[in-house]
Amino acid sequence: MSVVPAEVLPGSALAVDETAAPAAAELGPRARLWPSLCAVYRAQLSRARVARIPLLFVATFQSIGIMILMRGVVDGGAEAQAVVAGSAVLVVAFVALNLLAQYFGQLRASGGLDHYATLPVPPAAVVLGAAGAYASFTVPGTVVTALFGCALFGLPVAHLWVLAAVIPLAGAALAGLGAALGLLAPRPELATLLGQLGMSAALLLGVLPADRMPDAVRFARDLLPSTYGVEAFARTFGPHPDWAFVLGDLAVCGLVGVISLAAATWAYRRAAVR
Repeated sequence: MSVVPAEVLPGSALAVDETAAPAAAELGPRARLWPSLCAVYRAQLSRARVARIPLLFVATFQSIGIMILMRGVVDGGAEAQAVVAGSAVLVVAFVALNLLAQYFGQLRASGGLDHYATLPVPPAAVVLGAAGAYASFTVPGTVVTALFGCALFGLPVAHLWVLAAVIPLAGAALAGLGAALGLLAPRPELATLLGQLGMSAALLLGVLPADRMPDAVRFARDLLPSTYGVEAFARTFGPHPDWAFVLGDLAVCGLVGVISLAAATWAYRRAAVR
């Protein structure tokens, strides 16, 4: 006597129709940019809050120390305006450019990009979220540096509200550059070196008065993304600021920020697939 499985019997309730194709699983909707960006921003902000606050104090004290040193050389006028504006934006460069280059360099070397690659978030959300979180740490330090510089050089504080535009625009430009340097560097040590070189360029080309620089150095200064944020902020210290030039500098700074963030997004895609 042979034993026949019940599944093959025609009248069995367990009979299987071999012609029926398995139903395809429906995929969930693709994550949108803005919700993904907010999620990455909150995660980066909560993760870096404890570790970055001491470094923010270092960046602030560094800029204040530079202004104190320059006080013995610069008395006032346009040179003092350039020193104060450059020192305030230097806080943004220290965090958004230097630290972000180190972060993405270490993330690439440790395989952390593989984690983000498995998440259903667009590459732009990862770059923008991390850049926004790092740039957020620069707000208190930049304001404190600007207030101290105005008191030190006797500059007016009536138009410090322009920092509300300078910080995010200069931060976006510098953060995009820092992220691109960190993602394109083959080793984390090289990413750290490039970030520190970029911050040194922001220090030398942004804090020192432009009229005392050679023509070749002025050309290099025009290529630095933070220069236009420094120029926009410095113009507001005058008795009658030319707001057309201020808006023009801010527009250029914003355009450079869009380009640098797009370059960082491309660098992220390039590093994530390797």
